[in-house]
Amino acid sequence: MSDVSSFYTKISEVVASGKWPYVIASGEGAYLKIDGREKLNFCSSHYLGLATDPRLAEAVSDASKQFGIGTGYRTLAGTHKLHLELEEAIARFKGTEAAVSFSSAYMANAAAIQTIIGKEDIVISDELNHASIIDAVKLSGVKNKFIYTHADMASLEEKLKEAVELRKTPKSDGSIPLILIVTDGVFSMDGDLAPLPEIVRLAKQYDVLTMVDDAHGEGVLGKGGRGIVNHYGLEGQVDIEVGSLSKAFSVMGGFIAGNKDLIAFYMLRARQRLFSIALTIPDTAAALKAVEILLESDEVVNKLWSNVKYLQEGFKRLGFDTGNSETPIIPVMLGDEGIARKFSTKLFELDVFATPILFPMVAKGKARIRVIASASFSKEDMDKGLAAFKKIGKELKLLK
Repeated sequence: MSDVSSFYTKISEVVASGKWPYVIASGEGAYLKIDGREKLNFCSSHYLGLATDPRLAEAVSDASKQFGIGTGYRTLAGTHKLHLELEEAIARFKGTEAAVSFSSAYMANAAAIQTIIGKEDIVISDELNHASIIDAVKLSGVKNKFIYTHADMASLEEKLKEAVELRKTPKSDGSIPLILIVTDGVFSMDGDLAPLPEIVRLAKQYDVLTMVDDAHGEGVLGKGGRGIVNHYGLEGQVDIEVGSLSKAFSVMGGFIAGNKDLIAFYMLRARQRLFSIALTIPDTAAALKAVEILLESDEVVNKLWSNVKYLQEGFKRLGFDTGNSETPIIPVMLGDEGIARKFSTKLFELDVFATPILFPMVAKGKARIRVIASASFSKEDMDKGLAAFKKIGKELKLLK
């Protein structure tokens, strides 16, 4: 067999063993239409229910009629006034001096790290950070990488001490190596929060930069959904805030927010901005409207947290283990992968859509159904979901 034939054979084997996702034939609201049936949407990250909000749809329609659809490279003919309005709104929302947008939060994480970190610098990362952070660190080519035990500040300080020793050796150009601590704000598999106040305290003590990826905190935590930095009252004390426009804001894109000079530097040097097409007109208009909605009122955020409390209490009352979640991400811990798959299948048969989370997304033995609360849920919706979990839990002898 030739090398090319062998290559395609290996690909075919992977494809044959793959599981293809369900196809959605509706908007991403409280219910999804799958295979012609309405399924309760218990697992999407549209925390605020904005994916089907008519205000966003109207903003898209108006902007598209006025400006069309496509944009271009931001450095050539692609910077539209809507991009600037969006970035100004994000900065106001986040309480930072400036912000810059990207076509995805994945790209924003890559830009945030690669643009300022070189191979002779130092990165210290939480062991459960998102794949986009892991890839961004790899992309930077940095040689000195430290991984600290998840949310363990003693472990972080131990790595900081090692990093500070390395920093004593100048880089080949004579400059001092930069040290960056990077963490998720909300950890997407468990729903727990980074101990950001302690991270910031250690960063100040050892004179290093901090970065938080708040993809699952934007629109959720803090006053009016302003994120984990606001939640902890740390405005101006975290160097780099990365956010997503595709979770709570239900659109597309990502951003970096922070010091105006740092943001200007990203605008000038980030390859993910220089060599990639800007957000389209519809995406930009929808994201701008979503941010404006939260700048005007915290009503939808309050509704979300009311639903979070109802579901968390409901699962605990039934006897399910929901781990250490402090957010709308509610992991129903099952452990065994076979049970998690079976549980999800039975939920689907009861018209509740909640997918299993398995290895390698989580460690072996930590399989779960990840339920995500949404402001779009009514009490009846949540009761339907809880009733389905109760029924299947008893069928599978997981509940008494």
